[in-house]
This record gives sequence, structure tokens and C-alpha cells, in this order.
Amino acid sequence: MAEVSFPHAQERRPGRGFAALRRLPLLSGAIIAAALLAALLAPWIAPYDPAAVDLLRRFAPPAWMDGGSSLHILGSDDLGRDVLSRLIWGARVSMLVAVACVVSDAILGTAIGIVAGYCGGRVDSVLMRLADILLALPYLLIALVVVSAVGASLSNVIVIIVVLRWAALSRIVRGETMMLKQREFVALAKVAGIGPVRIMWRHILPNVMNSVVVVSTLGVGAVILFESVLSFLGVGVPPPTPSWGGMVADGRNYLTSAWWVSLFPGLVITAVCLAANLCGDWLREAMDPKSNRR
Repeated sequence: MAEVSFPHAQERRPGRGFAALRRLPLLSGAIIAAALLAALLAPWIAPYDPAAVDLLRRFAPPAWMDGGSSLHILGSDDLGRDVLSRLIWGARVSMLVAVACVVSDAILGTAIGIVAGYCGGRVDSVLMRLADILLALPYLLIALVVVSAVGASLSNVIVIIVVLRWAALSRIVRGETMMLKQREFVALAKVAGIGPVRIMWRHILPNVMNSVVVVSTLGVGAVILFESVLSFLGVGVPPPTPSWGGMVADGRNYLTSAWWVSLFPGLVITAVCLAANLCGDWLREAMDPKSNRR
């Protein structure tokens, strides 16, 4: 039996892609690219072992301050560990958590949203009530309780974030699926004898991918910030593994005497989260057919 294909949602106009590229936030993209490169190349570009202790160089100031040295460009912490090296290695933790959580949330939330929206009835009610429960929970409190019970580790942090964050995306995908299943190409697919699983995979999924990509991109900054908060509170990535939130926590008792220990990782967290949000806003506008008509 012949397969039914669905029409394209919007015909692309010539030059529309170039117009979107002209609005690309170059600075934000450069910050994200730098963070990814630091995560990938940390063993080769970090000047020191991030866990190496040197008490003789304890609280060395940044290179441009009195008493500073080019040996520690951004200074050292209370154990003499190089701040720049720990920032570079900390990018590995933040980028790994961001990528793993965003991809996992996208897969889980999209699958649950499409099934709930297409099947409806009791399946929809059960899945969406579960989503409502997760959305009503205080994320930070639940994470603190769970990590305190099962122990702090990178894998536990990723699992907790994924479990707590899929619900928001699933509700968006469910709403779009409920509209799409009323469209003519879905009705024609049913008439042609195509099964529900294939309709959801071949006809519904491609039409919700724009929203999935945009929402997932906008969630990158939130995931990085959430992991940093957990590490700051001591229930995230356990030491001696460097993480940006843990570095901020390491220097909170020395803000008046060694401010650089907390300031630089705090600035990096702010810059990366802001850059991720700006890139997400650009992607949302670039993939929105209404905004591209101009």
C-alpha cells in the first residue's frame, strides 16, 4: 500500500536563511563554542592538574595584581590549585551535564508528549497527571533530598535533572500533537492503513521537532545553573572533581581576601547561561515561520 506523505509546513523563501544568519548572536555563539572547546581540549590546554595541591602558592593573586605571577594567570585557591585550570576542567562537568540532560529530556519529553497527545483518553490523563506532579514539585528541594539519600555523583545529578525536567517539554509537544492529529495528512495516513506508531514516528515527530529543538536549547542555561547550584550546596559533583559551582563554594569564605576564587567561576557561569539563553532566543526566531515572513 502506498505511503502517505504530509505537506511541508512552510515553503522557504530565498535568502531567508541568510537573514537569520545575519541576526546570529556572534558573541554568545563564541562563548558557547569556547566552553565546548575547553571541555573537549581540557587535558591539552589546562596549564596544571586541576587537583594538584601546592600550599606554597596558596591564595596567589591573579597575574595583574601586586604579588601575582604568570604561573597562575587567574590566581590560586586555598589549596594552591590553579583557578584557570580548574575553570577549564570544570567546563567538562557543566557541558557534559548540559548535553546529557538536554538530549535525554528531549527524547523522553518528546516521546511522552506525542504518545499522550495522539492516544488521548486514559493514556493522556495518566501521563499528564504525572507531568503535573513533577511540575508542582520544588526541584531544588527534591534534588537535595534525593542526592543526600543516594549519594553525590555526576551520574546521579544527571539522572535527577532528567527526571525532574522532562515534564515541561512533554506538555508543549502534547499540545502540538493534539492539533496535528486533526490535520488532513494524518487522516489520510489512517485511511491508508498506516499504524499509530508509524504515524507518530513518520508524520507527527517531524512536525514537532522545531519546538523540541528551541525548548531544549533554551533549557541549556537552566541545566548548567541547576548543576552549579547543587555543586555549590555540596550535593552535586563531589570533590576533587572541579565544577564551577563547587569553585564558587570553595571561595565563599574568602571573598574579602581572595575574591578571585569565587568571582571568576561565577562570571563564567553567568556568561555561559546568558549566552545559551540568547542563542535559544535567536533559534526560536529563526525557526518561527511568522517571524521569518518579514
